[in-house]
Amino acid sequence: MSPANSQQQTPLLDALRDRTNHPHAPFYAPGHKRGQGISQPLIDLFGATVFRSDLPELPELDNLFNPEGAIAEAQDLAAEAFGAQSTRFLANGSTCGIIAAILATCSPGDKIILPRNIHTSAISGLILSGAIPIFVNPEYNSDWDIANSITPEATAAALEQHPDAKAVMMVYPTYHGVCGDLRAIAQITHQYNIPLLVDEAHGAHFNFHPNLPEPALSAGADLTVQSIHKTLGAMTQASMLHLKGDRIDIQKLNRALQLVQSTSPSYILLASLDAARQQIALHGKELMAQTLQLAEKARSRISQIPGLSVLEPLNTPGCAALDRTRLTVKVSDLGITGFAADEILHSQLAVTAELPMPRHLTFIISLGNTESDIDNLVKACTLLEGRRKKEEGSSATDSVTDVTDVTDVRKKEEVRKKKSERRRKMSDGRFAQSPTLPLSPSPPLVSPREAFFFPAETVSADKAVDRLCAELICPYPPGIPVLMPGEIITPAAVDYLQQILAAGGKITGCSDPGLQTLKVVRQ
Repeated sequence: MSPANSQQQTPLLDALRDRTNHPHAPFYAPGHKRGQGISQPLIDLFGATVFRSDLPELPELDNLFNPEGAIAEAQDLAAEAFGAQSTRFLANGSTCGIIAAILATCSPGDKIILPRNIHTSAISGLILSGAIPIFVNPEYNSDWDIANSITPEATAAALEQHPDAKAVMMVYPTYHGVCGDLRAIAQITHQYNIPLLVDEAHGAHFNFHPNLPEPALSAGADLTVQSIHKTLGAMTQASMLHLKGDRIDIQKLNRALQLVQSTSPSYILLASLDAARQQIALHGKELMAQTLQLAEKARSRISQIPGLSVLEPLNTPGCAALDRTRLTVKVSDLGITGFAADEILHSQLAVTAELPMPRHLTFIISLGNTESDIDNLVKACTLLEGRRKKEEGSSATDSVTDVTDVTDVRKKEEVRKKKSERRRKMSDGRFAQSPTLPLSPSPPLVSPREAFFFPAETVSADKAVDRLCAELICPYPPGIPVLMPGEIITPAAVDYLQQILAAGGKITGCSDPGLQTLKVVRQ
C-alpha cells in the first residue's frame, strides 16, 4: 500500500470503535462500566456513546507503554505524516513530553541551554531531573512587549562558555507565532554532538503548507513536542513527541515517558490523535490554505481599524519567520489593556481570545474557524473603540438631578461610581504601558531542584526582594515563569506580577493568590 493510501487508515480509532460496539459484560475499570453507571446529567451533556468508548487497556486496544498493535500502527502513521523517524502519543499533554525530553537527555548536575521564556513545563523538567539551566535571554520586541526567540549568536556564545552542556532546548514558535532561526541553531548545536530539543507545542500544523514556517524536524531538530490539540483536530490534552536522528537514547526516553504519563491513559484522547493525523495527512494543504486565507482576511480588516495594529513579520533578531495563522492585535493605543479588551470582547461581544497581555490580545486561527468567526472578530474589534468611547461619554448621562426618590438617587450614584472605577481601570496608563517582562539574565544561584526541596518560609512581598524564590510563579497563559525556584526575587519581577494581577491577569504557582506574600528559601 502506498504512503498516501496508508494515511487513510485509522488503526486505533477503528479498534476503539470495534470495542465500543462489542456487547459484553465488563468486570474491569472504569467503574461506570461503559456508561451504564454514568450520571444522567453527563449523558445529557455528552451523549451515551462517548462513555461506551471510555475503555482501559483491553488486549485489542494495545498498551501505550509497550505498543505492539493498534497504538504502534497509529504512531508509525503519525511519524510518516509529520516527517519523523518515530513518534510517541502523549495523553498527558505536551507538558509530559517536555519533561520526558529533559529527563532523557540530562542527569542530575548536567547543564542544559534553554531560553528564559521557556514554558513552565521545562522548569518542572529541571526540578525532576536535577539539571542545571543555562539560560539564554530571548530577543525582546519593546514596541509590542513580546519576547522573540533566542538567536544563533546567543546560542553559540552559551555553548562556547558551557561546552559540557548535554542539550539545547528552544521554543518554536512562541505563543505569538514568532519563529527563530532554528536551522542555524540546530547546526551550531550539532557541532557539539548534542541534541536540539524543541517545544513546538504551537506548530503542529507547520508541515502541511508551504506558506507556513519550516517544521522543526525539517530544520534539524532531534526531538520535538507538538500539542496536536492546539492547532489541529485532536482533543484537549492530546499531543505527540517526534524523534529524528540518533542523538536521543530512545530507551531512556521511553522510561522517562513512563514516569510522566498516566498508567490509565484515555483511549478517547489517543484515538483523537489517530483521527487528527488522518485528517491533516489527507487534507492538510487544503485545510491550511483555508486557514491562512481566513487569517489574512482578519489581518487585513483589523489593521484598518483606528487605534488597532496587527503584529507582522519583522526583520529583527529572534524573528526569522511568523506563523500568519497566529493573530496578535495591539490595543494599548486605545488607552486600554489587553485584559480590559479581553473582558469586553468575551463578556459583551461574544468573542474570546486565546491570550490577553498588557498591551495586546492573541487569537489562534485554525482549521476549526469559519468565515462567520472572522466576521464576528472583525466586528467586535470595530466595536471595541466605540464601546470604550461610550463608556467614557456615559458620565454625561449619569445625571440624577430630576430624581425625587432618595433610593433611586443612591442607586444611580452607585452605578456612577462603578462606571467611573471601570473607566479608571481601563485607561490607567500604568497598565497600558506595561513594563518589560523581567527575565533573569543569569542562572539561578542554586538549581531549581535544590531550591524546590530546600526548607521554605513565607514572607511579605517587599521583604522577599533579594531572597531566593521557592515557588514557580507565572502568568497563565502564556505560562512563562517570571520567578522560579532558585532565582533571586527582584523588585521588577514583583512589580510586574502585581501589575498583571491588578490589570485582571491570572497568576499561577503562588501560594498567596493576592501576591501579598511569597515563599522563599529559608536562610
